[in-house]
Amino acid sequence: MLRFAFNLLFSLVILGLISTTLVMLYVLPDLPEIDALRDVRLQVPLRIYSQDASLISEYGEKRRTPVKINDVPPPMIKAFLAAEDDRFYEHPGVDWQGILRAVINLIKTGERSVGGSTITMQVARNFFLSREKSYLRKINEIFLAFKIESELDKNEILELYLNKIYLGQRAYGIAAAAQVYYGSDINDLELPQMALIAGLPKAPSTTNPVSAPAKARARRDYVLRRMLDQRYITRAEYEQAIAAPITASLHSPDIQVEAPYIAEMVRKFLTEKYGEEAYSNGYRVFTTIRDKNQIAANHALRLALLEYDQRHGYRGAEYHHDLSVNTEEEDWKRLLSAYPSIGDLFPALVVEIREQSISAYITGIGIIDIEWAGLQWARKYITENRRGGRPKTAEEIVQTGDIIRIIEDEEGQWRLSQIPAVEGALVSLDPDNGATLALVGGFDFQRSKFNRVTQAYRQPGSNFKPFIYSAALENGYTAASLINDAPIVFDDPGIEDIWRPENYSGKAFGPTRVREALIRSRNLVSIRLLHAIGIPAALEHIAKFGFDTDKLPANLSLALGSGAVTPWQLASAYSILANGGYKIEPYFIDRIETYNNEIIFQAEPLVVCRNCDKQRQQNELGATGESSSSAPVNTTHEVVYEQSAVDNEAAPQSRYAPQVIKPQNIWIMQSMMRDVIQYGTGRKARVLQRSDLAGKTGTTNDQRDAWFSGFNPSLVAVSWVGFDKFQPLGNIETGARAALPMWIRYMKVALEDLPETKQDPPTGLLNIRINKKTGLPTNSNDPDAFFEIFRIEHAPTLNQQPSEPDPYNPDNQDANTPELF
Repeated sequence: MLRFAFNLLFSLVILGLISTTLVMLYVLPDLPEIDALRDVRLQVPLRIYSQDASLISEYGEKRRTPVKINDVPPPMIKAFLAAEDDRFYEHPGVDWQGILRAVINLIKTGERSVGGSTITMQVARNFFLSREKSYLRKINEIFLAFKIESELDKNEILELYLNKIYLGQRAYGIAAAAQVYYGSDINDLELPQMALIAGLPKAPSTTNPVSAPAKARARRDYVLRRMLDQRYITRAEYEQAIAAPITASLHSPDIQVEAPYIAEMVRKFLTEKYGEEAYSNGYRVFTTIRDKNQIAANHALRLALLEYDQRHGYRGAEYHHDLSVNTEEEDWKRLLSAYPSIGDLFPALVVEIREQSISAYITGIGIIDIEWAGLQWARKYITENRRGGRPKTAEEIVQTGDIIRIIEDEEGQWRLSQIPAVEGALVSLDPDNGATLALVGGFDFQRSKFNRVTQAYRQPGSNFKPFIYSAALENGYTAASLINDAPIVFDDPGIEDIWRPENYSGKAFGPTRVREALIRSRNLVSIRLLHAIGIPAALEHIAKFGFDTDKLPANLSLALGSGAVTPWQLASAYSILANGGYKIEPYFIDRIETYNNEIIFQAEPLVVCRNCDKQRQQNELGATGESSSSAPVNTTHEVVYEQSAVDNEAAPQSRYAPQVIKPQNIWIMQSMMRDVIQYGTGRKARVLQRSDLAGKTGTTNDQRDAWFSGFNPSLVAVSWVGFDKFQPLGNIETGARAALPMWIRYMKVALEDLPETKQDPPTGLLNIRINKKTGLPTNSNDPDAFFEIFRIEHAPTLNQQPSEPDPYNPDNQDANTPELF
C-alpha cells in the first residue's frame, strides 16, 4: 500500500512537471515583450491650453492624467494594496495563497466568483490580454506576471497599474478619477475619498458613487476595514473615515478659459494631421490665446449682442407651462431641465407676478426677484424697425409659467433678457507676429458651432475703404487731394442696373479732401478715387494686404466693400496697417507637447523686424510683395496651419515678415485712421482716452453688416455684428452703433496695462501747412490753415494756385450735379 501511494505521488509529480513543461512550451513563445511596458503610450486625451497655460478644452473618450509613483500620496497606495493585493511587495507576481483561495471557492460553489489576481497580473491583463474569464487566459496571465516581475521593479509595476486601471465614468487612472469624482488633485483627497477610488477597480460600474452611492459606500468601508486590518491606518482614522458621507459627483474638466471656437480650430488641425490618434496620444496644445484678452472678448461680444437685441424689443417667452397650485421645486427643476444655459443667460421659470416685479426660479440658485428696472425695457418686438408701446405692468411682459432668460448685470441685479437672434464675431491679433490673442466666433458655441471669424464671408462695407485709400496714396494722391463729393450715375456693364450710389446721409458735400472723406466715410469720394486710379491698379495694391483679388469684384462697387471677406482676413490685413506695412500670417498654435513634456511642434511665425538688416528685408520683398520664405504663404487667409519641424540641436532663426507696403504710405494711413476715431465715425472710441488708436467703421447696404476694425501698434481687433440669414439689422444699426461698442469694451481691457505708444515717422515725409478748403499750401496768416503730412515725392508746391486745373477734380464739378460715368 505504501509503495502504491509512493508510486502514485511520484507519477503525479512527473505528470505535473510534464504538464507544466508542455504549457510553458505552448505559452512562453507567444508572451509579449515586456520592453513594450517601458515605452507604453497610455491613451491620454487631447488637452488645449491658452498662452497662460489655462485649460481651454479636452477631447478624448478616455480621461487620463499620468502620474509618477513618487507623486502619489502614500495613503492612496496603501488603500489600493489593501483592496487589491496586500502582499504585492512580497510575492513574485503570483500570490499562491490568493489562487488557492480562488480554487477552494470554485470547488465549493462551482463558480469563478473569487479572483486570485495580483496587481501584477492585472497589469498583464490590462496591457496585453482580454478580460475574458477562461483558464487559458489565466495561465497566460500567470506566466506573463512572472515575466513582468523579472524585468520591472515593483514601483514601476504599481505606477503602470495606477495609471491604467479603469475607475468608471471614463476615468482611467487615479488622477483622472480624482478629477472626475471630486474635481481635485490626488494630493488634495481625504482618506475616505482615496478609499472610495481604491474600491472601484473590482466593479467600477456597479459600485460607482454617482450611480450607486450605497454600494460605493459599502465597498469604501470594506477598503477602510482592510486598511485597518493591515495597520495602514489607526482605529481613530478608521472611525472618522467610515462616518464620512459620500461626496462624489461628476466633475467636468476644469475649463479655465472659455474659448470653444479656437479649441475647435485646434481639434480640426490635429485630427487632420494625426488622425484619430490625436484624441488619445496625450497631446498638449498651447495656443496663442491670452486669458485676459479672451475673457474680455467673450464679455464684449455677448454684451454688444444683448444690447442690440434689447434695442429692438422683446420676442416673448421661450415656452409656457400651465402651473398648478401644487407644483413644487422638484417640478420646477424638471420643467427647466430641457433648457441649458446659453452664454451668460440662465433659464428661469416665472412663479409669481406682481404689478411691476416678478419672481422666477433658477435651478441651482433658487427663487430670485426681478424689479421693474430689469423689466421695463421689454417693449414688444414687431420688426427690426418697430416696437410696441412701453409696458406699464409686469403682466404685459410675462405670465406665470413662462420659461424666460435672465442675466445678472454688473451691479448684481437680475434682468429679463433673451437669446439674441443676431450674431457676432470678434478676433484680435498681435500685429507684430500674427498671434491670435482672442477669438469669439458667435454668441454661444453650443448653440451654434459655426465660426463666424473664419467661416462667415460678409461684405465689409466701408471697413474696406482704407485699402482703397492706401492704393490712392500709392498712385500719386495725397491726404490733401480734393475729390468732388457729388452724385454719380454708373452705367457699368459689370453691374446689372444703372447704379446710383450715395453717401449714408443721402447728401453730397462738394470738393472734399481725402483725409476728410475717410474720416466721414464718404462713399462718393471713395468711388471717384477708385475710378481715377483704375481698378487694375487698385487690385494690385489690395493684393499686397493678403486678399485674394480673384474673389473680389472687378468693378467700382469694390470701393464700398462689396466683396465678401471674413473677419479673420480683415484682421490680417489691418495688421499690416498697424505694424508699418509688414505682411504677417495669423496663427493660433504656439507649440504642441506630448504628455511627458516633449515638444513635437513649435510655431515659427513671420515676425516684424523694423531694425533688421535692410538687405535681408529686401531679399524677402518681391515685386508683388510675396514672401520668399520656404513655407507657403496663405494669400486667401483660409485657416491653414503649416506644420514646422523642431530641431532641438539648432534653434531656427526667426522668419522675418516682408514689408509689402511702403512705410510712408502706412504712416499717412495711420494718421487718417486716428482721425476717424478722434473726429469721425469712430469717435465713440474716444472714451478710451488714448491717442494711439486708429480704425474704421463699416456698414453695408440696408445695414445687413456692421463692422469696426481698429488697432494701436501692439494690438488689432475686428468686431462684426449681423444676422446669419443676411436680413437687415435695422435703420440705425451702423458699424458705429452695433459693432464699435464691442470693440471699445474689448480694447479697454486688452490695453489697460499698456502705455500709449509713440512711434517715430519714417524718412521721406514732410509736414506742410495747407488750407483746409483747397488742400493747397498756405501761409501762417491763413485762418483755415493746418499741417498735413505728405510724401516728399507727392508734396504740393507753394506756387500751385487754386484756379489751376485740379487733377483730382478736373471739371470743378458742382456738388449737386450728377455725373455719368
